Amino acid sequence: MSKIICSAAIRGAHKIVARAEKSLSEALEQYGPEKEVGLPNTGYFLPVIYAMTGMEVRKLRDMFPVLDRAKVLLPTLPSQHAWVPYLGLALDAGMATLWADEIIEAIKYIDDRCPYNIVEECPDRGPDFWLGAADDVILRKRGIEFVDGTAPGFAAIVGAAPTNEIAVRIARELQERFLYVFMSATSDGRSMAEQLREEGVQLGWKTRLVPFGRDITATVFSLGFAARVAMSFGGVKPADFRRNLLYNKNRTFAFVIALGEVDDEKYAQAAGAINFGFPTIADTPIPEILPRGVCTYEHVVPNVPHDEIVARSIEVRGLKIVVTKMPVPVAYGPAFEGERIRREDLHVELGGPKAAACELTIIGDNVVDGKVTVLGPELDQIPPGASIHFGVLVEIGGRAMQEDFEPVLERQIHHFLGQAEGVQHMGQRDIVWMRIGRKAASQGLRFEHLGKLIHAQYHNQFGNIVDKVQVTIYTDREDVESLMGRARDLYRKRDERLANLTDESVDVFYSCTLCQSFAPNHVCILTPERPGLCGSESWLDGKAASQINPSGPNQPVPKGEVIDAERGKWSGVNQFVVNASHGGIEEFSAYSMLDAPMTSCGCFECISVVLPLTNGVMTVDRNYPEMTPCGMKFSTMAGLAGGGVQTPGMVGHSKFYMGSKKFLRADGGIRRLVWMPKALKEELRDLLQRAAEREGVPDLVDKIATEDDANAEDELLDFLRRVNHPVVEMEPLLA
Repeated sequence: MSKIICSAAIRGAHKIVARAEKSLSEALEQYGPEKEVGLPNTGYFLPVIYAMTGMEVRKLRDMFPVLDRAKVLLPTLPSQHAWVPYLGLALDAGMATLWADEIIEAIKYIDDRCPYNIVEECPDRGPDFWLGAADDVILRKRGIEFVDGTAPGFAAIVGAAPTNEIAVRIARELQERFLYVFMSATSDGRSMAEQLREEGVQLGWKTRLVPFGRDITATVFSLGFAARVAMSFGGVKPADFRRNLLYNKNRTFAFVIALGEVDDEKYAQAAGAINFGFPTIADTPIPEILPRGVCTYEHVVPNVPHDEIVARSIEVRGLKIVVTKMPVPVAYGPAFEGERIRREDLHVELGGPKAAACELTIIGDNVVDGKVTVLGPELDQIPPGASIHFGVLVEIGGRAMQEDFEPVLERQIHHFLGQAEGVQHMGQRDIVWMRIGRKAASQGLRFEHLGKLIHAQYHNQFGNIVDKVQVTIYTDREDVESLMGRARDLYRKRDERLANLTDESVDVFYSCTLCQSFAPNHVCILTPERPGLCGSESWLDGKAASQINPSGPNQPVPKGEVIDAERGKWSGVNQFVVNASHGGIEEFSAYSMLDAPMTSCGCFECISVVLPLTNGVMTVDRNYPEMTPCGMKFSTMAGLAGGGVQTPGMVGHSKFYMGSKKFLRADGGIRRLVWMPKALKEELRDLLQRAAEREGVPDLVDKIATEDDANAEDELLDFLRRVNHPVVEMEPLLA
């Protein structure tokens, strides 16, 4: 390893550790040793420190042992005359740097001048656009994208590009390759995030351009994100630094792009990243580290031209990305799905509050593959700022197509269109609302391109069942209203058909092992009455996916003989679960959270937990950051139930599952539900009301407590008795 890099990293580590010591001393004087510290709404304390040492930093005083340990790691500068194996020294310096980074950043959060916007996931154009550490809500919401491949990895960009134009080009290249971009630090007083803002580029988690912080120490948020992914989804235990390295090296494909001058502090951050298996690629002629060792290939690659730096970074990291060029004149990729088109940037609005819009996918007759027809005015014929009626009819031909696949494919239109830069898509079926921006229109985007996108993506994503795709786009009001009437009739028939589909009426369930890239032993079993715990996979989705990709994560699971109908146990399912979990799970109950519950990967929308004192069950969703009556926040519960383990008394599930007849049926079902966040309760009120009426307790929903009624189990028990909740008279849940 280069002696120059090692020396620079060690010097940088000494500077950062000294800065952390100074920050801690000042904070101690101002707040005292008992002041609580941490990154907001995270269940992993200070995640890099916790992942590498197992040390739980809860208060300022807990930082002193960490700082002492960092000082022990700090090497002295290499001698001018004696050669030593420098890599180990640099790795130690890098680890000490990351711990000191976290101490500095955590202290910022207790200061009234905290530089981070800890409220908004997607910063607007105001002054507070630095986001700071990702909380656990974002981690789990975005984690599914690292599981399903829509986010193959992330680029941690340190510094700034020479020009704004180059910054935008690099960002777009990374977005088009589906990567997240984490930005921190400055070069010559400028950061890449600031460059992008100056060019009107939208920042935030939704566009995958994440401004962590302007300080060099904010770089640790990228490594903290990786550490939490390993602990949340991969079952890596705190203090197992070797498994953390192997997990991130082999599964979290990330790399550092250093733009501009690389000073000592940046060398120290790069050395810290190598502890995760993440290499550094620079645009300046710094010393190189080419031999393989900790990273998959090279460790430090310098002097890469800006028009090659993205491709070179992907190559050095060993990341395989398949990108198909879409037939549109704008950039395309999942990163653009979160883009917002503001009123001042709007060219045309389709549907929404002022007009009607719908999308319909059906098996067609005499389908002409590739035919795209626009009936009505084209985009360039519509006055800027107008709101128009809009309809999309997709007709499909395919020998393997089935009527049940129509809604599965139809739902994908939302993703296909929303991934085009300058196109904002919301809603499905007959509640579609789209916006197309001025820039996209000026670049030549037309309605015809939207049809071509749908055609290309249906073939790309569903080629095993789709042979021919024909798209008709309607922009004339009468045509749209005619299509709307036809579509609503079909929507109703589909809903009736799905409502009659029960677990008992089918012989085959479907698996989903998509999340095994993060939680190796996790197995989801999709049944007609229990969708995937992430909320994005239904039984029909599994059925379609198994035919689209017979060797993929969705496999048919013959039910076999009934072992226990009440708990939902079948011989065939158990046999599949044993094999698919690599022997980690021996049996599975579809309808119980106490007896062999389904495993959880960490991507669940909600988690239900037994509250023994109340004889009931509470349910909390990932968007609720506060303490719950069980004495844990969502992030802590998710850490216990995630990772592909069975945790009796806890189970992850989707929101929609709460309205199912099979929701915790063996444990008392919906009658056991005693507490949930107010926002979730209101969101699901209609669903819960229908379930309650079906169970003969029509007044149940108003008897379910929220944070406004109780925040501890004893308070909750008093509330339940006061409102005469059904759980008060039910048999003991825990015998």
